[in-house]
This record gives sequence, C-alpha cells and structure tokens, in this order.
Amino acid sequence: MATHSHINDDIRAVPVNQADLDAVSNAAFYNPHEVLGGHLGEGPQEGTATIRVLRPLAKTVTIITQDGETNAPHEYNGIFTAVVPASKNEHGWTVPDYRVRTVYGSGVTVVEDDPYRYLPTIGEMDTYLFGEGRHERLWDALGAHVMRFDDPMGGADGAAGEQVVGTAFSVWAPNAHAVRVVGNFNSWDGRRHAMRELGSSGVWEIFIPGVQAGEVYKYEILNANYEWQMKADPMERSHEIPPATGSIVVDSVHHWDDAAWMDKRAKTNPHDGPVSIYEVHAGSWRKDVHDYRDLADKLVPYVEEEGFTHVEFMPLAEHPFSGSWGYQVTGYYAVDSRLGSPDDFKYLVDRLHQAGIGVIMDWVPAHFPKDAFALGRFDGTPLYEDPDPLRGEHPDWGTYVFNFGRREVRNFLVANASFWLKEYHVDALRVDAVSSMLYLDYSRQPGQWRPNIYGGRENLEAIDFLKEANATAYKNNPGIMMIAEESTAYPGITAPTDEGGLGFGLKWNMGWMHDTLQYLHETPINRKWHHGEITFSMVYAYSEHYVLPISHDEVVYGKGSLYGKMPGDDWQKYAGVRALFAYQWAHPGKNLTFMGNEVAQWGEWNHENSVDWAALDWPDHRGVQKLVADLNALYKASPALWSQDFDPKGFQWLTSDDADHNTLSFVRIGKDGQQMVVVVNFSGEAWSDYQVALPKGGKWREVLTTDDAIYGGSDIHNGTFEADPIEYHSREWSAKLTIPALGAVFLEPTD
Repeated sequence: MATHSHINDDIRAVPVNQADLDAVSNAAFYNPHEVLGGHLGEGPQEGTATIRVLRPLAKTVTIITQDGETNAPHEYNGIFTAVVPASKNEHGWTVPDYRVRTVYGSGVTVVEDDPYRYLPTIGEMDTYLFGEGRHERLWDALGAHVMRFDDPMGGADGAAGEQVVGTAFSVWAPNAHAVRVVGNFNSWDGRRHAMRELGSSGVWEIFIPGVQAGEVYKYEILNANYEWQMKADPMERSHEIPPATGSIVVDSVHHWDDAAWMDKRAKTNPHDGPVSIYEVHAGSWRKDVHDYRDLADKLVPYVEEEGFTHVEFMPLAEHPFSGSWGYQVTGYYAVDSRLGSPDDFKYLVDRLHQAGIGVIMDWVPAHFPKDAFALGRFDGTPLYEDPDPLRGEHPDWGTYVFNFGRREVRNFLVANASFWLKEYHVDALRVDAVSSMLYLDYSRQPGQWRPNIYGGRENLEAIDFLKEANATAYKNNPGIMMIAEESTAYPGITAPTDEGGLGFGLKWNMGWMHDTLQYLHETPINRKWHHGEITFSMVYAYSEHYVLPISHDEVVYGKGSLYGKMPGDDWQKYAGVRALFAYQWAHPGKNLTFMGNEVAQWGEWNHENSVDWAALDWPDHRGVQKLVADLNALYKASPALWSQDFDPKGFQWLTSDDADHNTLSFVRIGKDGQQMVVVVNFSGEAWSDYQVALPKGGKWREVLTTDDAIYGGSDIHNGTFEADPIEYHSREWSAKLTIPALGAVFLEPTD
C-alpha cells in the first residue's frame, strides 16, 4: 500500500477557524461533522479531501484509504489532520472511504472507522413529523439503532468481506449546547463521539461504527446552564439492572410465532367478547421465577388451567425503584431489565398468545420520577415536564407531570402507546391515574393550581393528549383495547372521540369495587341496612363500558387480603370469597382479579414475597382456586354473561329489593337470546323454599353453585327443576329453590 505523506507542497487542508477547532476539540460544538470527517477541497485544492479526526492522547494518526496511507499531523488539541486524494464518480469528486489507525503513547494501536464520515441516519421527514407532533413510529427515528452497511473497505476495523456494523444514536435535547455519547466503547470519554444538531429540530445525531448490541451508553449533555450532565436515553430499549443507570443498545432477533393470534386480533372487536383478567406483578407472582422466559414456563400453563382470557401486567417499563411497583417510569420504551431483555419479554408475550391468552400492560403517562439520570430537566430545562410549577409536579407522589401541551412531548407519549402494541404485540394498555391527568386541581389545595384558559379545572392539553393517544392506538392497531383507570364521574371516558369522548374502550368501575367491598365488609346480620350498596352499581352500569376490578390496590398496605376482608369464621370467609367471585363474574362488565385472590391467600400482597402458594396445601384454598377456574369456563361458554355487557338489554332484575334476605336475583341475556339466571345470597343462612322469579317456563337446571363440596361448600344443590306458572315479582313463572348461605347459583333453561 502506497504512503502519501503529502500530495504536493501547495495543497492545504480545508481551513477551520480557531474557535471552532477549540470547541470541537473539547466536544462542545453543535455541529462537529462540519469540522471532523472528510471535506472536499475547492479551487486549487479540488481533487483532494481534508480529513480531520479527534484522537486525544494519540501519539500518531494515519488515514488509510483504498489508495494508500497518509500521515495525519497533529493540528490542535488532539485534532489530527490529513489531506488525501479525493475519489471521483459520475457525479464528481467524493470523499474516499477511509479508516483511522491510531497509535497511543502506551504502544496500543487501534484501526477503526470514523463516525464523522457518515450522513445523518435520521431523515428530514422524521424531524419534521416529530416537530409537528405527528411521528407515529417515533421509536424508529430516535434512540439507539444497530445498523449495517456494505462498504468497499469492509468492516468498521477495515476487515475485508465484512459489513460495517454500528449504532445510530439520536436524542431530542433542544436547549443543549452540545451532546455526546459515552460508554465503555470510548472509556466514558465523550470527546470522540460528539453529536451534531440537525437544524432547528433539537435532535442530535451520530452513527458510531463498531458499537453493537449489548453496549451500555449514556448521553453527556452540556445543558442550558452550561453544566455537563449524564442522562439515560429517553428512547432506550433496555437498561442496566437498577441501581445502575446506563442504557443498553438492543438489536432484537426474536422470531414471532403468534401470527394466528395477531391475525385474529386484527379481525376481532375484543370489547364484545369475554374478558376475564388475571392481574400480575411479574416480580412477585413467584419468587423462584428468574426471568421472563422462566415466567412464561410457569405462568402460561397456570393461566390456561385457571381459564383467564387475559393477563394484565403491572408496569413493565423500566423503573428505578422496585417499591413503586413500576408506577414511576424512567424508561418508557424499555422493558424492565430485572427479569431480562426485550427479546425475553417478547418470548413471554409470544407464549401467552400461542396459548390463546391476551396480554394487557399497565401504562403510566400521568407522571414520571425526578431521578437525575432520567427525563427530569433533561437538557437543563423543564423539557418533558410542564414548566409551570403549579402544573408540573404531583405533590402527593413527588413526581413531575408531563407537558401535554408540547407537541414533541405529546408525540413521545402517543408513539409510546403504539410502540408496546406493535413492537411487543401487547393487546391492551390499562392507563394508570387518568383522573390525575384530567383535573388541574387533582390532589391540590386552593392556591396550588391554576385554572385553564376558560377558568375551569380541566386540563385541556391532557384531555387532548388522551384523545389522540386512544385514537392513534385504535387506528394503527385493530383489535386492541385501551382501558382507563379513572375514579371520578368525568363524562364520556369510553365515548368515541368523534362524539366528544376520550375514546377509551373500557373503564375500571371503581364505584362498583368500593361499594361491593364496603358491603361485604359488613357482617351478614348488618347487610340488610346496606343493601343499596350492592345494588347501586346497576343505576350507572351502562354510563360507560366497565371493567369490574378487584385489583392490587385493594389487597395491600393494611387493607387485608380478599379472605381477610370477609367477616365471620373460616368457613364464612371462604364462602364469602366464593360468593364475591360469582357475583363479580355474573355482573355486567368485564372482570379483573389480582394474583393471590384466586387462592384466597391469608395475607395481603407484599411485592417482596410470592403469592402464598403454600395455602394450596389446604382444601378450602384449592376449592376457591377450582371455583375460579370453573367460573371462567362457564363465563367463556355463556354469551349471556358477556355479549351484551354494555347494553341494558343484557340485564334484568328479578329481585333487587330483598334486603331482609341479603339476596339478589337477576337474569343475564345474550345477543341471541341466551339466558342465565343468577341468585346470590349474601346472608349467613341458607334459604329453603326461596321463591325465585324466572323469565320463562319449562325446565331449568343449576349449572354451577359456589356451595358445591368440591369448592369447600356445604353441597346444597337444586339440580334440574320445572318452572311453576306462579307469578312472582311481575314474572309469570317462578320456582322455589334452596339458596345456600353466602352462596350463588347459576341457572339456565334446558332447551
């Protein structure tokens, strides 16, 4: 290979002013690519290319092209410069491909590619759409992306026959003076990997050859206050296991095997079908679970056996403090690293889908923590958070509130919802703390909040954000669900956005949950005085499309387990849990219960401990578990119990006012006329010859009773019976049955 020490004595390097050289040498220049890398000579220098590289502490630097090698003398403060022959093609002169050989004082010699010879990997359309707040696949543009290029000189180290493999980094930091990438690949010295700002977009970008999947990195930002600060990537796909705070480059290789599920999902409206949700905290379901793959091996067959249609995971986005249960997110595009990699989580979702089980994930756009390595004051200013101190923080949680009115921030969140639905095939998002987003005075005292432009308490920007997030998610991901955890009477949560609603598909029915648990907390002898609490839910049952939740929030922090909430002796407690499950599954609305409820574990949930699986050594706990499985099987097989959940035609009271007996009876009706009569006795006594109104004559049969001995009950049964032509409660037909204490029976016509 030829050596070019000089082209000729008259050829000079493309000049750069001293101030820019100084800024570049300290990696504090907004556009280092303007100085570093290859630049064509003009005029007398036509046909040459000036190549500048920054190699602090280098002894010698040599530029290697296909035509030869050129010594690069030291120019200024670690910057080495060489002039080499330019290449020529049909379009004119071009900078030749080159590699850089560096010899350090220690004698170490490194041959590597130069980041500053590459064009931006993020396009003008990407930055334009992001600036407009309309980039629906933002994760494809920002963050860290492994890329591969064919190159005449081979791999990043010049190895012939190989592709150049490297990582493109891009980050939004509009108020930064400089941004650089740091990691083990540059000994955490960012001077060699300063990023360029792309126009006025506020997006900074660099492609670093040789950086591959698994590398830990951060952004080092010269912020608006001229302070250098290291930050994790807001668009990171993976994160070091806390308390470490670095982002990790990801290059997914998972091959999906859920095509049948995804095809069916795209053609199905899940809101019209059976939805029975098992809520899981992945880190404590079983403490002997090591990672997402291990969780798949244990959780999938269990959920299959119990018959739930969906698993809902408490937040699995990256969060630094495990005691937040995932509700204080720092990495919105990163799956929780405590249980493995993104591909490990994809494997779990894939396995659930192959078993016919949907996946719901909790999503937390309401707030984010103040950890110094994360989103807070990202470029030295309130970038992601609202800059108004009366709107930008949650006093209860000590967290920041997103600036929902800023286009780029809204885009970050709207795209994030679609990211989980598309990239991880998640089937639904349950949106946490919606109420805190809807109201400016949420959990604030007078003087701690500022009214909107109309003088009201509604957060207009957050409302618009929720509408956009829901509309975008449903538009781009047919067959998914968006579910609101919302505890106020705000109207139209599940109304379509084009009708003025927020556009959610479902809403948690917090009123039903509160009233039901409050009623069941009373001893049976006192329940007659609280009968309205157990029937009131039907007054508003069709005001929204509801999920009936008995969630983690109800069995933690001193509230006691589901078993512990029930009054009475052990038998009454187990029977009360069984009656609650039956009532919940029979009531209009979709169903959700938290892990451990289904085995009636004694103690309340603690995220440090597993579900109390040892309880299953006792027959009463196995009985409750068996009942839940049988209820799910009956529920899924009975369209009467779900096909008209959101239509008043799907429910009729038979007896709603029998407070003296603490008993309810009603009929559920399916779209095709299917009928299921349910009688629930919340008293501590069995009622013999209890007259039940029936919607039609003929033979009826008991298809399930929670009092069956197999569930731990006293084994009272009604079998098959004939309806009597005796009018009762305005019905032409009725029957006298035995309704067990703290029990529920399901009846259906035999024809």
